[in-house]
Amino acid sequence: MAVSPVADAATSKYDIGEAMCPYRLVLEHVTSRWGVLVLIELLERPYRFSELRRTIGRVSEKMLTQTLQTLERDGLVHRDAKPVIPPRVDYSLTDLGREAAEQVRGLALWTSERMGDVEKARQAYDARKVDSRG
Repeated sequence: MAVSPVADAATSKYDIGEAMCPYRLVLEHVTSRWGVLVLIELLERPYRFSELRRTIGRVSEKMLTQTLQTLERDGLVHRDAKPVIPPRVDYSLTDLGREAAEQVRGLALWTSERMGDVEKARQAYDARKVDSRG
């Protein structure tokens, strides 16, 4: 699966202008702070808006609404509004969204498993910086 159009030798694969914009936007949506959490949570089951907000925590209503709309527009999230009183809206993953969420969850699990190594690397880096100043 190709992840970027072919670029000439003088152009980075991440700096190819207009052709790359849609790819970058979707990548930003999927890997954004709230996008990651929404996708991972929806892997488990469908959620109502308020339930999802409580589960994720610390996300404003406005930001969660924007995130869900963006993911819905990208075809990753399905919004099911039921015509009942009071209104009920459920959010779930589409097949495309489930595929993306599995990838994001894999990265999140890797991060969790390797955090000790990241911390060691940070400490070594910080120690080198201190040594180079003194």
